[in-house]
Amino acid sequence: MALIAASLLPILAMVGGSIDMGRSYLAQSRLQQACDSGVMATRKRLGTSVAAGGELPADAVQVGNRFFNINFRDGAYGTEERNFDMTLREDYAISGEASVTVPTTIMQIFGKGGVELNVACEAQIGMANVDLMMVLDVTGSMIQTNPGDSETRLDAMKRVVREFYGELEANKGPGNRIRWGFVPYSTNVNVGGLLEDDWVTDEWTYQSRTLDGSGTASGTYSFYTARSPVSGTRADSVFATYPAIGGGSGVRCNAAPANTSVTTYTALGTTSQPFAGPPAGTQTKTKYHSTVNGAEYAVKLSGSTCTVILSTYTNYIWVFDYVTQPSLVRSDQWEYGPVTRDVSAWRTESNGCIEERDTYEIDNYGNVDFSRALDLNIDAVPLAGDPATQWRPMYPELIYGRALEWNGRGSFDPRVVSTTKEYISPHAMYTDSCPAASRKLAEMSGSDIDAYLGPIEALGSTYHDIGMIWGARLISPTGLFADENADASPSHPTNRNIIFMTDGQTSALDVAYSSYGMEPVDRRRWSPSSSRTLTQTIEERFTVACAEAKKKNVAVWVIAFGTMMNPMFEQCAGPGRSFQADNAEELSAAFSTIANKVADLRLTQ
Repeated sequence: MALIAASLLPILAMVGGSIDMGRSYLAQSRLQQACDSGVMATRKRLGTSVAAGGELPADAVQVGNRFFNINFRDGAYGTEERNFDMTLREDYAISGEASVTVPTTIMQIFGKGGVELNVACEAQIGMANVDLMMVLDVTGSMIQTNPGDSETRLDAMKRVVREFYGELEANKGPGNRIRWGFVPYSTNVNVGGLLEDDWVTDEWTYQSRTLDGSGTASGTYSFYTARSPVSGTRADSVFATYPAIGGGSGVRCNAAPANTSVTTYTALGTTSQPFAGPPAGTQTKTKYHSTVNGAEYAVKLSGSTCTVILSTYTNYIWVFDYVTQPSLVRSDQWEYGPVTRDVSAWRTESNGCIEERDTYEIDNYGNVDFSRALDLNIDAVPLAGDPATQWRPMYPELIYGRALEWNGRGSFDPRVVSTTKEYISPHAMYTDSCPAASRKLAEMSGSDIDAYLGPIEALGSTYHDIGMIWGARLISPTGLFADENADASPSHPTNRNIIFMTDGQTSALDVAYSSYGMEPVDRRRWSPSSSRTLTQTIEERFTVACAEAKKKNVAVWVIAFGTMMNPMFEQCAGPGRSFQADNAEELSAAFSTIANKVADLRLTQ
């Protein structure tokens, strides 16, 4: 009995200690899980944004505390004095410390009143190897300002892209890489500087003209005399001002808004008199009254500023003469048709934009023959000496739209025409827009981003397909730049993303010089007699190019900025990857959401 009594206390201490320590270990494991969940929830709430002043926002702290409390409730396992604190680190990681006291039961007999438990945790959003190809709409409508904004769409886009860059770079993990590429697009893309010499043909045929001869002939010359005001009122005011586009001798303004004025003309009589010449003949004058009501707009360029002047007319009457008299007329005989040119010096002669390689008019977009549609074959590398597979430099000043005259008469015709008439020139009409040069994927500094975005201008029409085609080509890991775009190593795969931002619906012009030539005349992918419109053709090809990009395991994100979301964009991006942003604030939110989804949330402690 004495021996049993003597051994009872040691046995009780051993058993009681095991029970109390087992409960403590269980509490510590659960406390660690709660700490981890708290900091991860807080870091996710903070996202890729940078907390101002080095302090955690109250909403992020609230989320973290809620997750901690759910995973380790007050009094769990009989614990007391529960505490959880979080701190924002210099690298924007969230560190946490949690502690509780576990009261003992049997061990209290031996003077051990409680076990203090302390755990530490840390969470960070860190970027793995990420490639981001920014395909950006820089068409003329980007100069507009969305309702409620104080900056143009173009300026808002530049600012938000800079913020997007800052968010991602601030959360880049040690040893990881973020590469940035850019494809500004409008009617065309400027990718010439990225192509190797063997990828561009040395000779190409353009829809142009040659001079057959010239001379003089007797004809007539008609003109209007200066208008003299008679009665009514005209009030002029400044309607708007904006920065000019272009640079150097090419600086210019966008077209003025459409006039809403109504003008009526009344002929007051015709007189004739001899004209001495040469050549001699008769001069006629018809006097006219014109009455104007409504609004007219005019654009004036002063230095680098464009000013839109609004003229408001109320029963404003002008008087003027229409004069016709004999004249010697210079007559140039032109042959309009295909002209083949040596373009081997394209790097110094051309503007950097290119015509696409061989393709065909597709009638079944569910079964595209990529051996023929080389424009949609994003991985095919051109063969030296094979013009069908090579790209062709654009020479806008050579192009004429046979057989459409400047007065709107005539229609497009692929046949050769010999005439003295002047046919339209896309270059003279500013429908040959060539945007800023595209950039391949590369690591960039903040100053690199600023220097690249700064000069980008808004000009041209909206051809979505050519933007997506080149976005896919420049990010593909198995195409033109396979060596540069391959994964750093099998254990560090690259997260590839195309971010496609546009401010408008497809806007195709048959009078434009696009990446497919003078389309109503060249007829490579579309013709005026096609079953689809040119707009439908562009959108079908955009959809094919998007699908080809996703086959390369590239995530596509689409943002419609200041415009309705086109269903083809939603289909292209897929669930959760398309955003409609009606203003600059919503554009910023869309980019921030993309940054969070591209980021990788992980525990670092």
